[in-house]
Amino acid sequence: MLCGLPKFSDENLLVGFEDSDDAAVYKVSDDVAVIQTVDIFPPVVDDPFAYGQIAAANALSDVYAMGGKPKLALNICCLPDDLPRVVMKTVLKGAYSKVQESGAVIAGGHTIKDRELKYGLAVTGFSAPEKILTNGGAAFGDALVLTKPIGTGVLTTVAKAGMLSDETMQIMVESMARLNGYAAEIMEEYDVHSCTDITGFGLAGHLFEMADASDCTICIDHDHVPLLPEAEEYTSMGLIPAGAYRNREYIQEHVKIEETTDLPLEWEDLFYDPQTSGGLLISLPADQAEEMVIRMKKAGEKAAVIGNVIEKENHSLFIR
Repeated sequence: MLCGLPKFSDENLLVGFEDSDDAAVYKVSDDVAVIQTVDIFPPVVDDPFAYGQIAAANALSDVYAMGGKPKLALNICCLPDDLPRVVMKTVLKGAYSKVQESGAVIAGGHTIKDRELKYGLAVTGFSAPEKILTNGGAAFGDALVLTKPIGTGVLTTVAKAGMLSDETMQIMVESMARLNGYAAEIMEEYDVHSCTDITGFGLAGHLFEMADASDCTICIDHDHVPLLPEAEEYTSMGLIPAGAYRNREYIQEHVKIEETTDLPLEWEDLFYDPQTSGGLLISLPADQAEEMVIRMKKAGEKAAVIGNVIEKENHSLFIR
């Protein structure tokens, strides 16, 4: 759709959409860069308060992934005529709780009528220009750290069918609603080369974007990738969202699987599973990765070292 449209250029535009990064970044002075992002989606859980929390955490995450701090947010609401006001108010309460937790403020927004409820935020954050992180800085020898388990696409699909246990539902919601700001605070203390967050393109898609933008190949140890409970079980039953098939179709030609690797089919499906409000994917020197993970785990993150960066080969991702 973007083919043939004007390409904007500005010497102060530090990050646009050329490398599919998480947010746009504009330098306003030698000391300040503005980070802007927007995200909106329909409910992924039945609880309106939890839905608001998840939508807000997901939108705020893009600013954290760019190395910034969110400061200003605007509501974006699509409202059906028959939606009870109390439902939308509860969604907003959930979102406001997360924005307050982040230290940002909500200062307005926009609403339109629609056949389906949708909610999200436009978020503005700030950073020093030299501290901006992109998905294009991964370097040879780096280790890859993932801060949240994957599997939300499968589990929300299961939840819609009314099959998900209450315990797993709570774990999934807590994971999606958790702000990536806590992991980002720890990340600031290390020599991070590249960062992105895991959302609708799935772990495979965001790894591919990082490898492509960084002109490298990324190796993933499949048994080190953290998974949400029951995700493999339901994937093996074929309860896979349509987005996973689209992700696979787009990315699989860039993926090579080690011949000696006994890779379960359900893990491969989860590799392409579209995530909602997933964790940060961080590329940093290998000798700093384990210490970062230990500190993150102490802070409540489910972080793990999942792979490393090697020189560019004929494929972007290598699974072992």
